[in-house]
Amino acid sequence: MTSTTTGLETLLTQRSLTDAQLQAAAEAAADFRIQPDATVIKIGGQSVIDRGRAAVYPLVDEIVAARKDHKLLIGTGAGTRARHLYSIAAGLNLPAGVLSQLGASVADQNAAMLGQLLAKYGISVVEDAGFAAVPLYLAEVNAVIFSGMPPYKLWIRPAANGVIPPYRTDAGCFLVAEHFGCKAMIYVKDEDGLYTANPKTSKDATFIPKISVDEMKAKGLHDSILEFPVLDLLQAARHVHQVQVVNGLVPGNLTRALNGEHVGTIITAR
Repeated sequence: MTSTTTGLETLLTQRSLTDAQLQAAAEAAADFRIQPDATVIKIGGQSVIDRGRAAVYPLVDEIVAARKDHKLLIGTGAGTRARHLYSIAAGLNLPAGVLSQLGASVADQNAAMLGQLLAKYGISVVEDAGFAAVPLYLAEVNAVIFSGMPPYKLWIRPAANGVIPPYRTDAGCFLVAEHFGCKAMIYVKDEDGLYTANPKTSKDATFIPKISVDEMKAKGLHDSILEFPVLDLLQAARHVHQVQVVNGLVPGNLTRALNGEHVGTIITAR
């Protein structure tokens, strides 16, 4: 370990950060998981929060009960209001970085609302620099809320086509799970999981309980349940090698997933 670290330090002082040998040495360095016992939950904006009280209140009760046995980092999606903002901003020919900031504002609002509903249980919202306090919140109340939009804003990588930010709340929540070294990533949506087609519009859609990223891409399903970049992030991840998509409108589904049950769809890196 010491020799590996020493060699890496030498390379860092002598080589470009894109040097192949330096990259290999950095890859060989040991990983450290910051929150290995925690699970990231992404609460969908359009699929759950936009539905209001009927969808959100039962999920709040389930989160309160589940946090007794699980450490939860709860991310919020943006949803319909963000899509409305995207349509206006894109029509004005504004760049992806501006749209990213607009989408973040809606995810922030959803985090604030969820935070107020969970405030009496001591579950707080953190943002930006507040992430440094996440270990304290998890140690004290086993749960914390954050806005799922990654804070790229004007620094976001533009999409290959169009101006819609490619890294949105699905990606933001996954990045939190990966960089904290969490044990699981669960997406709470309004569908039972992944289907061969959109179950809202296709009567012939078939449910898929488990699938790999490569299989999704081969079947043309790479943009059907999660943001496309999440699949590439999943395959590049060091810690989170699968994600689970569950229907949060069905009581108990989230708890079952937290307990390790195969409910919904599991998407694996390989």
